[in-house]
Amino acid sequence: MSYELFAALSVFAFVSSITPGPNNIMLMNSGANYGVRKTVPHALGVGIGFTLMIVLVGLGIVQIFDAFPVSYQVLKYVSIAYLLYLALKIAMSGTKSPSEEKKSRPMTFFQAVLFQWVNPKAWTMALTAISIYAPSQSIMAVILVAAVFGAINFPCISSWVVLGKKMQIVLNNERRLRIFNVSMALMLIGSVVPAL
Repeated sequence: MSYELFAALSVFAFVSSITPGPNNIMLMNSGANYGVRKTVPHALGVGIGFTLMIVLVGLGIVQIFDAFPVSYQVLKYVSIAYLLYLALKIAMSGTKSPSEEKKSRPMTFFQAVLFQWVNPKAWTMALTAISIYAPSQSIMAVILVAAVFGAINFPCISSWVVLGKKMQIVLNNERRLRIFNVSMALMLIGSVVPAL
């Protein structure tokens, strides 16, 4: 890979990783509601899960979808339904009794890894990265694209967790936290609109 192509890949990885999307919205919400330490497994699941997704997409998992075209539609509707479910959970967080709120917890590592497969933005990022920066789909090219994304993606998504944590200063009462959570839920729903 030439230096110019590597630089372009790095910029694409940064811009697509730092901009709002389902992962970043949920990580910011988790940081605001649970703090950084409790959100670390969620963030690691996003970073590792997405990097793994790039590798599997680059190695040809998309060919399964090409063999069964209806699977694209099924994935689309499952993705939208799950994102709407998560939006509802986010909107309702902070509105439970203290005993119920203690039972709530952020997304786990494995939930975050699996979430990448129903995240429309993750699919778009992975497919674009492979088709532009590893069109030959050689193993080395795919691993390089995944490594660049892995190195850039994790600090970007972590910044959203920290931002959420910093917002706890403002979200210091139930009303503000509820408004924040409903706003995050609406932003998550808004991130689904392009998939429609």
